[in-house]
Amino acid sequence: MTNSPEPVGEPPPEGEPPNEPGATGPTGSSTETTETSEPAAAEPTETPEPSEQSEPPGSTELRDRWRRALADLDNLRKRHAKELSREREAERARVCTDWLPVLDNLELALTHAGSDTGSVVQGVRAVRDQAVDVLHRLGYPRDDETGVPFDPLRHEVVTVVDEPGTEPGTVVQCLRPGYGTPGHQLRPMAAVVSKRQE
Repeated sequence: MTNSPEPVGEPPPEGEPPNEPGATGPTGSSTETTETSEPAAAEPTETPEPSEQSEPPGSTELRDRWRRALADLDNLRKRHAKELSREREAERARVCTDWLPVLDNLELALTHAGSDTGSVVQGVRAVRDQAVDVLHRLGYPRDDETGVPFDPLRHEVVTVVDEPGTEPGTVVQCLRPGYGTPGHQLRPMAAVVSKRQE
């Protein structure tokens, strides 16, 4: 009795490899896929800050000197601000002290106002002169001069009049005295000026 051969599966279609144990895939072919990974992008590397060891010789000393100079400058600024405020306060006190005698004399003039009007007028005139002297000592002399050419740096024209026999542009009357010098004035003098003859 002859042994019949074991049934053999159908041959695979042409162009396809035969099935082998352990093969995967819809066709049953043994395909080993090798994944090709793309090279990973290089991450940016942070440049380390230069340390004192990598700095040129002497740079550490220069940095320390620079910081000390900044600290000294800040201290100088603060000290100057305090001194400036103190000097302003002292100057105000000196000015007010110079005006105290003027105020005292005005008080005396008011006290004697009912007894003798003539003496009151003289007293007020003396107080006025004292006040003018205080302004002069503070650097603001009185300016009430007439008969001088008009100067826009010293005078303020209030009105213009026809004054025969007077050169045009001459200050003929002081309506309000000025105090100070050109470029350093409390106020200019209010003047009446002669106009040009037609």
